Amino acid sequence: MDLEKIKDLIRQKPNIADNLGMDFISTPDDETCVATMLVDSRNCQPMGLLSGGATLALAEYMAGVGSSILCPDRACVGVNVSGSHVRSAFEGDTITATAHIVHRGRTLHVWNVTVAGSDGKTISTVSVMNFITDKPTEAAK
Repeated sequence: MDLEKIKDLIRQKPNIADNLGMDFISTPDDETCVATMLVDSRNCQPMGLLSGGATLALAEYMAGVGSSILCPDRACVGVNVSGSHVRSAFEGDTITATAHIVHRGRTLHVWNVTVAGSDGKTISTVSVMNFITDKPTEAAK
């Protein structure tokens, strides 16, 4: 999945990807996207462990990026995120999240995301469902 255009869009203003240290990587597979994130003070619990919430944020953001690539003229918003954390990551490690689309409907996309440590061992598995809709014309008041 070619992420270069979306990376340019992400860089236009501060966002959660910047705040947590996400870095998106293009892949040759049109149904897979990859991101890495350094485990550091931006995404750790006070004891130096990766926050489960930061892991879920990475997975949801990745699925949103993937759906946005697949549906560039639509708004893609997460409506369900469910994850299981099976191992810890520690400050200083770099985690890699790999997202595969498992359902690509007209209005719903489902992604399975595997998050692994630098040793390749799974840290978390996450399922993300995105709702695909028309882009809003203005912010709700």
